[in-house]
Amino acid sequence: MNKHIDTSRFSGWEQPEPDVAFVAKHSDEIDDWRLIREQVAEIAIANSWTKAEVSRRSGMKESTFSQWFSGSYPGRLENMNRQMRQWIEAVLEAAAMPAIPTSPAFVKLRISGEIAQTLQWAQMTADLVMITVCAGNSKTATVKHYKATHPHVYHATISPHTKTVHGMLVELAAELEVHENNPAKLTRAIGGRLQRIGGGSLLVVDEAQNLVDDAINQLRHFSDIYQCGIALVGNEEVYSRFLKQSSGRSYAQLKRRVGKHLKRQKPYMEDIAAFIDAWGVTDRDTNRLLTGIGMKGGALGQIDKTMKLASMIALGEDRPVNVKDIQDAWKNRDVEDLG
Repeated sequence: MNKHIDTSRFSGWEQPEPDVAFVAKHSDEIDDWRLIREQVAEIAIANSWTKAEVSRRSGMKESTFSQWFSGSYPGRLENMNRQMRQWIEAVLEAAAMPAIPTSPAFVKLRISGEIAQTLQWAQMTADLVMITVCAGNSKTATVKHYKATHPHVYHATISPHTKTVHGMLVELAAELEVHENNPAKLTRAIGGRLQRIGGGSLLVVDEAQNLVDDAINQLRHFSDIYQCGIALVGNEEVYSRFLKQSSGRSYAQLKRRVGKHLKRQKPYMEDIAAFIDAWGVTDRDTNRLLTGIGMKGGALGQIDKTMKLASMIALGEDRPVNVKDIQDAWKNRDVEDLG
């Protein structure tokens, strides 16, 4: 019985003979061109890539690539050969590298439970809450998980470029899919979107320490007028800022409106242990070293980055991660002394 061979993936990668004029013009580079073209076709077929995809990945214009591959390119062939040769080398180098290990799926930690409870309070009571948790303690991961498992939750992240009232409103409009080009109507459009949900909506503003004071006051306005939950998530600055300026009218109003403040400046030891366990670490010495790393600034984030690099080292030698891998990974990251 003849074995059926699927030839569809070879379609479009036939290698026709080039034009006579092409051969005559590029006689010095033609052998190099044939070899490179064959390698390009092999890579494309192996990955089921079209010519358009290869063109995009290699950075060569699609029309130019088509001419180069078919043997009708009128320009300097040497330059095109060089570009495709460099692309082939990059593809082969990437294929030879071990896969970058991925972080564990969402881990239910003690701090993530506290964050989720605070978010739920804000959503159920249409209240304004503050969550100030130190870096690397799964704030954003928990917010994303909460949003994925609860309806009517919106999550906007503020950067130094969107810290103003208008910048924040534009960011919120994008998250809420509000299409309003008139700046004067943007606040009402966003509020109406939150209010239209029919109750039980929650707006989470991440990296809230970047916001200017007027922008924070605008969020209080949303909570007051449109009866939606607001969660300001960030570092301690977002709370300490208005404690130091308690005499200001807007700060007094904001303090009065904060229904709950979750504050945690150090990771729980049980959370460090749970996160290390999620990485599958069982060796006692490796666990102890990772625990020490988790107690530094960046907490679980430091463990995560170090384990990714250490795992790549171990994967290259087809063995489990050990203490030396952790030490080498930390030294390679060059972020802080282990001592």
